[in-house]
Amino acid sequence: MPTIYEVAAAAGVSPATVSRVFNGANVSPEKAEAVRKAAKALAFTPSRTARTLRLQSSEVIALVIPDIENPFFTALARGVEDVARAAGYSVVLCNTDEDHDTELRYLDVALSANMAGVIIAAAGGNSDLSGLIARKCPVVAVDRSPHGVDVDAVIVDHRAGGRAATQALVEQGFQRIACITGPSDVETATQRADGWRDAVTAARPVDERYLRYADFRAEGGAAAMSELLALPEPPDAVFVANNLMSVGALRVLSEQGELPPATGVAVFGDLPFLPLVPIPITVVHMPARHLGTTAAKLLMERITGDDQPARTIVLRNQLTPIG
Repeated sequence: MPTIYEVAAAAGVSPATVSRVFNGANVSPEKAEAVRKAAKALAFTPSRTARTLRLQSSEVIALVIPDIENPFFTALARGVEDVARAAGYSVVLCNTDEDHDTELRYLDVALSANMAGVIIAAAGGNSDLSGLIARKCPVVAVDRSPHGVDVDAVIVDHRAGGRAATQALVEQGFQRIACITGPSDVETATQRADGWRDAVTAARPVDERYLRYADFRAEGGAAAMSELLALPEPPDAVFVANNLMSVGALRVLSEQGELPPATGVAVFGDLPFLPLVPIPITVVHMPARHLGTTAAKLLMERITGDDQPARTIVLRNQLTPIG
């Protein structure tokens, strides 16, 4: 089935103009004619039901993310904005700080303001999207998939990334590989920890003493790393399941004279900085901006009447050694 983007390209207009034509909004006769000709040539048929439901929505979308200070979400937001702006939409950025109540308030605002749609990186597995779904507001989950709801999602394979990062440490000869991951109620944190277990189990029994749950922030990574180094038999390597926690973990390793190669380190997500002194670290690159652009394109298609069943798109990670 052709998409609104294909119609827009064939007509030489923006996707927003195509949407306006089929929603009955004011468009110049020349552009309207070009859109109708392109739609007919491509056999494009917008969903009448979805179009009717969205006639009163604004050309504003909400992007709900858990931590704007994390460079990963900053890059993701840029990808969303690039696509939304090209389609004639504005983006309202909503930062939840991983708090469910804050998230729910932002979702209520999106509904009360008749926003055209929502892209959400959920604060946890029990995020409540029922209000959006009941009102048939288009929703796309990004990075994290809320449980029990049937919405489009754009994610990466977190378990495979955790497995690959830990496997790299196994292949380097480390024996006691620890894992610092995020909150236990966040899907990405548990999946990355499962990847760690997969890789360790393939080589030796897993010792759960080497697993720490933290808060996806630098101080959480530092506290977890300090606890691990205080064990009677501390780890000789660590897989850190997000970029900001790795900053705290590396700080503690530096203070105790245990930086790589003395201690093996693998990180899920691009480091927000590169160490001044090159040290060997394995990084699982996250395609943050691509996640954002892909999620925004899905949302634009839903806004303009796509009524296909919900889709999940899985983007690929890339394992990269640095230092």
